[in-house]
Amino acid sequence: MAMDFRKGKGREDPEINLIPFIDVLLVILIFLMVTTTYSKFTELQITLPTADAEKATDHPFEINVGVDAQNRYAINNTPIAFNDPAGLADEMKKVANEKGENRRDPIVIINADAQAPHQSVINILQAARLAGFDRVTFASQTSGKK
Repeated sequence: MAMDFRKGKGREDPEINLIPFIDVLLVILIFLMVTTTYSKFTELQITLPTADAEKATDHPFEINVGVDAQNRYAINNTPIAFNDPAGLADEMKKVANEKGENRRDPIVIINADAQAPHQSVINILQAARLAGFDRVTFASQTSGKK
């Protein structure tokens, strides 16, 4: 028969010391508060400037060069025969001289059909370079979809 000397004493349950646990949680809480970025500081309230510009009263001289899907060329809606870019450049110079606007650098507007060959657009660009017209732009239309 074994003797139990702890007969009168109850068994003690192990305890978790909460004070160091609370200290660690407070340090983590302070760290999170310091490193948090608030979204209200990152949002920018921007009011874009507006401009009421009048349309230019001085219209620059334009040469409209068109090419369709069948590789037919036209200058200012007048069909022309295309042999090579040099010939097209001569035609463009002729149109510029007819208008008497040769002293001002004309803007060459390329109106190419969506199905026109890429080479035909390159031909117009090369002709504009040969004619000495370095202001070139492309015409397009809006799709109407938004």
